Amino acid sequence: MLQNTLTRYRARFLRRLARRNYQRKNYHPTCGGDCSCETEICDGKKGLVLGAYDTCNKGEYQLTPEGIKFDEKVKGRLTELLKNSNLKLGSARVFNGLGEFYGVAVTGVGPNDATMNSKETLNECKENIRIAAAVGAKALQDQTVENILVEEFTNGEAAAEGAILGLWRFEEFRNEEERETRPKVALYGDNANKDLWIQGVIKARAQNLARRLEDLPANILTPREFVKAALYYLCPCGVNVQVRDYKWIQKQGMNALFNMAKGSCAVPYFLELTYCGGSDTEKPVVMVGKGVTFDSGGVCLKKCKGMDEYRADMGGAAVVVGALKAIAQLKVPLNIVGLIPLFENMISGSAIHPGDVVLSMDDRTILVEDTDNEGRVAMADALVYSNRFNPSLVVSVATLTPGIRKALGSGGAGAYTTDDAIWDELKIAGADTGDRTIRLPIWNYYRQRNKMSVTADMHNVGQDGSWDGDTALGASFLYEFAPSCADFLHLDITGVGMLTTGLIPYYRKGYMTGRPTRTVIQFIKQMATPGQDNQSPCTPPA
Repeated sequence: MLQNTLTRYRARFLRRLARRNYQRKNYHPTCGGDCSCETEICDGKKGLVLGAYDTCNKGEYQLTPEGIKFDEKVKGRLTELLKNSNLKLGSARVFNGLGEFYGVAVTGVGPNDATMNSKETLNECKENIRIAAAVGAKALQDQTVENILVEEFTNGEAAAEGAILGLWRFEEFRNEEERETRPKVALYGDNANKDLWIQGVIKARAQNLARRLEDLPANILTPREFVKAALYYLCPCGVNVQVRDYKWIQKQGMNALFNMAKGSCAVPYFLELTYCGGSDTEKPVVMVGKGVTFDSGGVCLKKCKGMDEYRADMGGAAVVVGALKAIAQLKVPLNIVGLIPLFENMISGSAIHPGDVVLSMDDRTILVEDTDNEGRVAMADALVYSNRFNPSLVVSVATLTPGIRKALGSGGAGAYTTDDAIWDELKIAGADTGDRTIRLPIWNYYRQRNKMSVTADMHNVGQDGSWDGDTALGASFLYEFAPSCADFLHLDITGVGMLTTGLIPYYRKGYMTGRPTRTVIQFIKQMATPGQDNQSPCTPPA
């Protein structure tokens, strides 16, 4: 009865939102309910983003090739306006009344010889372009420009990523008249590489999709609504979406998942997403995403301050959905299976207690000492289930532990893998996208600590895990349940995948990041054609 009452209440709430110009038909509006992501402009003010490189002479700048062409059209006025403008990477100047544009944003691109920095594990050429495109586009957005044309700099993919990620805001629950301008973005330049631009658009919009799902409040994005979102976004792209309810979960013996979900009135679901880009005989890559649509900590309740951020505890699931959409759009020649356990971790009379023992799908007992370590327990069942696909590689993505945030902050995700070749590909992907990962160990030392329980086979905290090595213990716990015949990769994204710190210019402070969606996409592309150069070129101008 309580469940029916809550359902009726929620339906009335959504109807009231619709009356406030919250368009129910556009409930999942990122790139539409289809698989086309072309960029276009519409009627309204037009703006242009151009770049300028640092030079050895203070106060002077070297315009990009497109900037030089535009400067010639306006008879050198742009060069004159730029003198002594104190322009640098991460800053922009907007000039009005030049040519047919309402505003022309000239943004600093840093030195013109930036390239791959092996010490930083970062392609600085592409990262500088992302920053420049984002800062320039945001400067025009602040002037209420409705159409923003962005030059490709020397890599249209990075330019598209920077502009689209930088312009993104989550404002769906504000009154229409109070929302910021939402500009259209398109590529500028007759000789620009449109294919690279479209790749960047696809990747950036996939990440913005993940950001939107993470930012939706938990009373809107319940497990049921996440299911609807997956159907809406993925089915038009040719991704098969199988929705499993709680009866199926119980029938499969996923008692670990079911017990972690039983404290909430929202029933759990299990999503099975299938993309067939390879041959029928080819083993798939399985991606398992943690889908906790809200994490209160259960009986081990989190502190109230900051608890609202854990509406994004389904960040791993959001990354899997966003990445699968982009992989389908890019037609990557690889078979992918996505597995997402969806539930809420809530406190109630039926919630699991500290000290309870649950049975996983492979008949191993798990002592639940800390109910706030719910994700790894539920994902254990998903990892056991992945055996039936005979995968070549299993990738788990989860906001798993606070320890990784303490260790790395928002600099990069923690990566745990059993294979050096997989790490090499992931490292390359992170350097290319600017969303880096750091390799951490799955040592037997941590695996044994997860088994140090006198009452059960496995321990969901690990010996002394509440204060010592929790991120490595979490990864090692998942590894125990992963298929032994497949390679394993785990990404702990707690530090990078939730609220942004604002330190990276193309992520606005106060919103979710959707990281590391683009890195996962690039990594999968590389795994589809190993040994080949899968990176788009970024050659600074002469």
